[in-house]
Amino acid sequence: MSQDFVIEAFPRDDKGRGASRRLRREERKIPAIIYGAGKEATPISIWHNELKKALENEAFFSHILTIELEGKKESVILKDLQRHPYKPLLTHADFLRVDKDHEIHVNVPLHFLNEETAPAIKLQGGVANHQINEVEVICLPQNLPEFLEVDMTAVEMDQVVHLSDLKLPKGVRIAALLQGEDHDLPVVAIHKPRAAKTEDTDEGEDGEAGEEGEDKE
Repeated sequence: MSQDFVIEAFPRDDKGRGASRRLRREERKIPAIIYGAGKEATPISIWHNELKKALENEAFFSHILTIELEGKKESVILKDLQRHPYKPLLTHADFLRVDKDHEIHVNVPLHFLNEETAPAIKLQGGVANHQINEVEVICLPQNLPEFLEVDMTAVEMDQVVHLSDLKLPKGVRIAALLQGEDHDLPVVAIHKPRAAKTEDTDEGEDGEAGEEGEDKE
């Protein structure tokens, strides 16, 4: 289900590390910036805890966000987020303006469906090996998906699902595939665990040895 994210923002005039520290310490806000769409960059500040709470929702990272600044609204996407190196604090955020007529590049998460019930896993003892959990897509803002689904039901043992196998919504392209076949990266595969493979091999060797022994007798 689609969700709306609205972020309250405030003008920011003071710049520099000292001003940023005061902002975080005294006002419980963090510095941020809005840029892009052929407009001048706008320094802003936003509530630290409000942003931190929003980040708990996976959709926030792949969603068109609304920033309210002095009664005006702007549509943006989160492009960069900086965190304190060892404290659970956010330190800066970059927001890119979006225009409904211009394509955007956004990383969206992958949701793996029916993994536990896939026959290769449930019946044959396979294990899913995830290579990537998100993918960069290119699309108009109104076509931006919150996530892409990977249905594991029909994935067979030792089969590899590549980027080109993903089902995409209308108007959505995968950035890597535009660079050629060499960039058709593996997404997920189902394989038997190493221990299981070793046991199968040992059993096969024991069987062969037994047959040879019988032949000699």
